[in-house]
Formats: sequence, structure tokens, C-alpha cells
Amino acid sequence: MKLYSTNNKNHFVSFKDAVFNSLPLDKGLYMPEIIPQLTPSFIDTIQDKSLQEIAFEVASTLLKDEIPAADLKTIINEAINFDAPAVKLDENTFVLELFHGPSLAFKDFGARFMSRVMGYFLRADEKLLDVLVATSGDTGGAVALGFLNVDNTRVTILYPKGKVSEIQELQLTTNGHNIRAIEIDGTFDDCQALVKQAFGDAELNAKLRLTSANSINIARLIPQTFYYFYAYAQLKKQGFTDVIFSVPSGNFGNIGAGIMAYKMGLPVKQFIAATNVNDTVPRFLKTGIYEAKPSVQTYSNAMDVGAPSNWVRIMDLFGEEAAQLKSIISSESFTDEQTFASIIEIFDKYNYVACPHTAIAYLAIQNYRAEHPKNQSATVFLSTAHACKFPDIFPKNIAEKIEIPVQVSELAHKAKLVDNLGIDFEGFKNYLLNR
Repeated sequence: MKLYSTNNKNHFVSFKDAVFNSLPLDKGLYMPEIIPQLTPSFIDTIQDKSLQEIAFEVASTLLKDEIPAADLKTIINEAINFDAPAVKLDENTFVLELFHGPSLAFKDFGARFMSRVMGYFLRADEKLLDVLVATSGDTGGAVALGFLNVDNTRVTILYPKGKVSEIQELQLTTNGHNIRAIEIDGTFDDCQALVKQAFGDAELNAKLRLTSANSINIARLIPQTFYYFYAYAQLKKQGFTDVIFSVPSGNFGNIGAGIMAYKMGLPVKQFIAATNVNDTVPRFLKTGIYEAKPSVQTYSNAMDVGAPSNWVRIMDLFGEEAAQLKSIISSESFTDEQTFASIIEIFDKYNYVACPHTAIAYLAIQNYRAEHPKNQSATVFLSTAHACKFPDIFPKNIAEKIEIPVQVSELAHKAKLVDNLGIDFEGFKNYLLNR
């Protein structure tokens, strides 16, 4: 498997190099030279396969001979050891629950797979691997648990002060060991900018072995394709072959993985990128002008991204052809007021508790249906986080219905271990060099 930078398609690296040097020096993002096609027989019989079997087939098709088959199976079976059920709400409405991993968020798929791939490639005698990650909520917790006590690694998580939920913050700051958390007095975009600056700093890269655990790392994107294929398998078993996915979208890695699955041969009728008021992509699709803006804090904090890094990957997958891209992707944005109303509607209609990100994806499905009243496709909205992470958002009658997982209850008894920094790069650089 060869990968190129989206800013230089003539320079190729191996998968291993892309994993450890997650951001090219030209500040593009790594993409596979070729998006390979899965065989028609695989799609035809996908309904008979388990999540792990599907994951192995997809990963081995992408990675070719980068990791021997037996080792790749071990990585997948260790990393993806939880379910992702497509729960039926009505005749053709499904919610794909992606929060059954240890951190209760979809990012467990990417973080656990990536940590084990890095552990596989690392040699005991190699230089300590410094993993940097910016989080707007869920990424940090997934990465922390994915890398906790992985030999020869040290993880530094940056998160915006006052802009993550209490449970999310506890997941970031109570691990210790090889996990460090830094509260940044700024926004997620500021956190992401500091991480990107670190990768471009010559002195840091000379002294430290830096890599990223954000979705800019291709090893995060690949495993996120697995659950799109698995969702299709579950729907096909129920007689559906026409599928629409509504995807909560912040940094656009989640829907980017869906598009990669589509390019590999997954039959998808439509993707809907559902966002909050951080609407950079919906505005682009309407106006043709890509204009990032400072992020705004919302109920759906994991999507509070004003400059989504992975959009460049999605454009690359369509060869910069906006018309072709718009034929398969639409995008809508929603306010906190609409999000809150959606949470109540889902509960009243289905007796189902949806987190705010999930509620936004549901809203996008409802709008699509209003515009396409004759649509009979299976509509799947992705549930990216467990509702217990956002206790202050729900009305009392809904909050009382939320089941609190054991791992969340245990967090309350752990001490926070956190450092505090501003948004200046020199302060962050000194921290990395001297701590």
C-alpha cells in the first residue's frame, strides 16, 4: 500500500511511514494511491459475515501485504471486540449505535485499531513515540483508553477549557501512566492548530518522535470504514439494499471513512453530513466557497469545528470535482434549539435517548424525507456517543431514562491529572521539550 500527500501526489510513503509520520511535511494529508475495489461476491454475501470478518476483509484489501494476515486478524479481534448494532426504530429508520466500545464513542474504532497497529510496528529498542491529539470531546477519551499502557508510547491530549462535558473531561484526565492531558484556554481549533504546528516544527521533530492520533492519521480513518459495511450487512439481512447514511460531522473523518467505503464498492444511495452551527461545509456545498470560521460552542461539542481537517480528503476522493461530490453528499446544519427539540421528538416517538450529535443526524434524515416523500430507502443515522456523556442537556424525564455504564460510575472516584496552557505555540513547544 502506497500513500501520497494531498499536497504532493508524486511523493509516496508506506503505510507504516504514514502511521508514524501522520502529517506530511507539506501539511497535506495522506491518502491511498489506489482505492481498491472489494469483490462483488463479498458484497453479495456480506449479510452472512460478522463485524470482525468484514473488518478483516476491508482492512486486508486496503493494506495489501503491509501486515501479514494472521497478525492483522489478531489486531482486529483485539481492537474491535464490541458490537455496532443497527437498531430498528420504525419500518425503514435505523440508528447505528457506535458507542459500545470502552470510551462510549465511535472513536474507539479508530483509536483502538491505530494503537495496536502502532504497537505492532514499534520495536522495543526504538525511540519513544510521542502521540499528540487535539479533542473537542470524544477523541481524547478513546485515544487515552486505546493507548493506555501501550509500551514505548506517550500520549499528550489537548482539549479546550470549559468546552467538553464533565464525563468527557474525566475520561481525558484520570488515566495517568503514559497519558497526559492539557487544558487549553481556547477552542478546539486552537488545540488542533497547536498540534499541526508541532508537526511542522524542525526542532521538535529533531528531538521527539511525533505522531498524531487525530483523524488526520490514516490509521484512524481505515477502521471507521468497517462499521459502514457492517451496517449495510445488517440492513441487507432485513431485505434492504438501498441505504442512506446521515453522519454527525465535525472534523469530517467519520463521513470521510464512509466515502472511502463507498469508493471501495459499498452500495450507498446518499450521504448526509449533519452539522451544528459550525457550518463550513454546508456553506461550501451551497455557495462553492470554502471559508473556515472560528468554531462556536454548542450542545454537540464534538462537532464544534470551524476548520474541518478531513474535508480535503473528501475532495481528493472526488478528484476535486465538486459536481460529482454533490451528487452523493449533501449537508445541513442545525441550531441548539433544533437539537434539543430533536432529542425530545426521538424520545417521544421511539422511547429512545439520543445524544445531541445523534439528534442532529436524525434531523437531517427528517429533512431529507420531507424533500423526498417517495423515498423508500433504509435511512440510517449514526449514533456517535452514549447519551450519559451529556447529562446536563436532557430534560429531567429523559435524563432519568439514561443507563449509566459501570466505567462512567467509576470515573467519579478518580483524581484529575491535568496541566493548563494558553494558545501560544512556544508555551506548548516548551512543555513538550521539558516535561
